[in-house]
Order: sequence, then C-alpha cells, then structure tokens
Amino acid sequence: MSVHHATSSAAVVTPYARATAQPAAPVRGKNLWRLRSFITEFADLLSTAPVEETILYVGGDLLRQLVVHDDWLPDEFAQPDPERYRQYLLHADSAQRFSIVSFVWGPGQRTPIHDHTVWGLIGMLRGAEHAQSYSLARGTPEQIGPPVLLKPGAVEAVSPNSDDLHDVHQVSNAFDDRVSISIHVYGGNIGAVRRSVYQPDGQRKLFISGYSNSTLPNIWDLSAEQQ
Repeated sequence: MSVHHATSSAAVVTPYARATAQPAAPVRGKNLWRLRSFITEFADLLSTAPVEETILYVGGDLLRQLVVHDDWLPDEFAQPDPERYRQYLLHADSAQRFSIVSFVWGPGQRTPIHDHTVWGLIGMLRGAEHAQSYSLARGTPEQIGPPVLLKPGAVEAVSPNSDDLHDVHQVSNAFDDRVSISIHVYGGNIGAVRRSVYQPDGQRKLFISGYSNSTLPNIWDLSAEQQ
C-alpha cells in the first residue's frame, strides 16, 4: 500500500467522512470539535472491522483532514520539554483499539531508532519533522532510502505487517530553532505497548513509553459551542 494516497492534497470522499457542522464558538479558544469529530469518524471506521490497508488509507485521509487545521490542539498539550520530546495522550479508545497522541518536539530533538509493533499514522500539524526508516534484516539498523520530510498536512504510515511500509524508524524535529508538533494515531494504547529501541550495533532494549500527561482534553463539554 502506498501512503501517498493519504498525503494527497485532495480529500478522498468516503462513507466515513460525514459532514460536521462547525459550532458558532470554539471551546476555550480552540476548535476541539475537530478532534471530537475525528475520534467519532475513526471509531466508526474501526467498527466495520476493516483490513489494515483500509484503516491506513481511509484513516490516513481522516487524519489529513484534522492536521490541515492548526486551531484545535489545546496549549497544554503542545508544550515542549527542554530535555526531550513529549508524548501527550489526546484520546484512548475504551477498547484500546486506537489511541491519539500529540508529539511535541523541542528544537533539534529526536527519538532513538525504535519500533511500534502496531500500525500507526503520523500527521504533521506544526513545523516539520524528518522520518528515517530502517531495516533490521541483517541484525543491525540499516537506513532505507533518504529521510522523509513531513510538513503540515502531510501524513505517513508505519506498520509491522506490510512489505511496502516499515515499522522501525527514527524521527527528528526538522528545525533547530522552533517547536514542531505531529499527531499520531496507533492501533492500540501506544503508551502501554511493549516496544524496542535499537542501538547502531543492533542491541535491542525493551521499553514502554507511557505518556507525558495525566489529564485529557475535555472534548465533550459542548456548553461553549451551544451559546
């Protein structure tokens, strides 16, 4: 499957992309209705028990429709840390079928080489990031092609189950002087998934990432939208 289907600037018309009326006023200055709509649409998609290729194709377009707008992420889930990138949980499905995370990159920050073990979608919201894929076929991480530059509105996919996609990569902020933010959707509660980081010599270390926050955005308080 080619992830370029999901990055196209033209919207893909699908039965899951229902029209959503924009409320008269945003919640606390942020259009949280966009996130609420995305969560509803993505849950509807998964309720049809689609194959993974469909999840990445249709779900990728839903994510693109979310990240082309940078007016909905609350400020408390967009704060960088001077030492390392932050991973804020925005939503976890009650059945842990999927989770949504905002990754906040301080200037010049990057991840180690790591895997996911579940499918994932990465949508660029603010700034830009480089994503470098790796192969472990020979026992040590080897780069696969050049890094991909993700700019706002772009969507990439990762998967351990596809020959066309890759599960192991390293991601870095493309800027040394500003914050970048990407929105990730994973096929599980990613903060609780046992995963691995890889050293250049092939050594593997297991980890569970957890999250940087202890509270979630309140997407269900509609009082401000109904005034």
